[in-house]
Amino acid sequence: ALAQLIDEGAVQEAAIFDHDGRLLAFAAGDNALLPDIPGEKQLQQVRKKGQYAGIESMPNKAMSLRVLAWVSSNSYTGKSYILQFSQAVPKQIESDAETVRAVYRDYQELTLSRRGLKRLYGITLTLSLLVVLLTAISAAFFISDRLGSSLEALAEGTRAVAQGDFTGQHPIRSRDELGALTGLFNQMTNQLADVKRASEQQQREVESAKGYLESVLTHLSSGVLALDADFRLRSVNTSAAQILDAPLHQMQRMPLQQIAERFALLNSFCQTITEAFASTSNGEWQRQIERLSRNGTQILLMRGTRLPQGSEAGYVVVFDDISHLLKAERQAAWGEVARRLAHEIKNPLTPIQLSAERLQYKLSAKLDEADARLLQRATQTIVSQVAAMKNMVTDFADYARGPVLKLTRVDVHHLIREVLGLYEANAVPITLDLRASRAEINGDATRLRQVLHNLLQNAQDALQGVAQPKIILSSEIVSGEIHLRVLDNGAGFSENVLSRAFEPYMTTKTKGTGLGLAIVKKIVEEHGGKISVNNQLDGGACVNISLPLTEEVRV
Repeated sequence: ALAQLIDEGAVQEAAIFDHDGRLLAFAAGDNALLPDIPGEKQLQQVRKKGQYAGIESMPNKAMSLRVLAWVSSNSYTGKSYILQFSQAVPKQIESDAETVRAVYRDYQELTLSRRGLKRLYGITLTLSLLVVLLTAISAAFFISDRLGSSLEALAEGTRAVAQGDFTGQHPIRSRDELGALTGLFNQMTNQLADVKRASEQQQREVESAKGYLESVLTHLSSGVLALDADFRLRSVNTSAAQILDAPLHQMQRMPLQQIAERFALLNSFCQTITEAFASTSNGEWQRQIERLSRNGTQILLMRGTRLPQGSEAGYVVVFDDISHLLKAERQAAWGEVARRLAHEIKNPLTPIQLSAERLQYKLSAKLDEADARLLQRATQTIVSQVAAMKNMVTDFADYARGPVLKLTRVDVHHLIREVLGLYEANAVPITLDLRASRAEINGDATRLRQVLHNLLQNAQDALQGVAQPKIILSSEIVSGEIHLRVLDNGAGFSENVLSRAFEPYMTTKTKGTGLGLAIVKKIVEEHGGKISVNNQLDGGACVNISLPLTEEVRV
């Protein structure tokens, strides 16, 4: 049947294959030994769809038409076969097909090239977009950083200016509005810095002037008080606190009335200030007051001035302690009086004594016994009173003139024991408490003995009538000086006598000139020392003498 089909010229090749694609029969018009075996893909299409048709280029052959058909057997075996027919395509059709194929192949190549170009153009465009985007981002970051750094610098400079730092200067990086703003900011900081420097310079000058004024007031011997318009204490110097012996530095902004209430000893002082400013018409006044202080009576010379009205309105009070000045003037006056009295009284005393003794000598033999005894008593009275007056004149002379001291190295402890040897038989016991480790001074031993005798004699006189009298003589070293204290358990000094104890003719004794402590004070001051008197809390008087020690000789 296959050969018949070939002979009839219907097909060029015919072949039958089984279900698995094995060749069962074959016939060809060109005496070919084997047919073109269909591929597995073609066989699968036949099994699935029942047929296959296509124009194929056979190896080393021209183009041919291949047809595959699925044929089922009618026999009882039920086998199926695949029938293949092949027929060569005519030359003209083959040529046209080849042309179409070449065109299609070119089309495919162009299609593939188009896809590549599209991909290349897409990649190129994407890369270009990425480059542009990155460039834009970089430019944005650059511009933002440039603008942001300038703005941040201005913000930092503004914070620095707010904290008082005007030294910052920022570079001008552009000529736009931001650059102009930066330039104006730098100009502003320069002006603020100049103003700050001028203000600091002015403040330093004010502080320097204030410090100078405070230094002057601190070292000023006069006391200075500054009061506001309501008489509240604004400022006070050191001398004011020392003169008034009160913690005035702790009373600032306190009214004078409250100060007087807290410190009773300042009552008269505060009252004088208030009354003086109330009574003055020109805002200035000067007064001298006498007030009671812890160390006795104190005399103050006060001057007050009202400050001009305004923000600094108020009052200024300046005062000095003239107690020592008045005492010095009084002592100088008493010295002059004593010198003249000594001169005027001493001359007639000797003739009076000699005349009385001569009268007794001449008349005693011519009178009876009673008259002779009367003459003797009268003469003796004249002679004893003349001797007393001579002693008084001697005291006057010692007080009036300053004898030249004969300074030598004196051991005060040795001098004390030497003087106390004269008081061994005294009824009043004298206790020594010599604690000073050094006791050598430059002094006049004779004048210092006079000081010790005078003080011990005064202590004995003060203890008359005391049940258990006692005198304590002590020594100690304080700040490079030797302090001598004579203490007794008598009645002490009265308030009136305590403030004027060293004035001439100030005495509580029924007998005496009142020059003892005045002479003692003068001798102590001639030795470069100080003397003070006060009453003890448990009764009795205390005389304190401080004398400078000699420098230690180091070997």
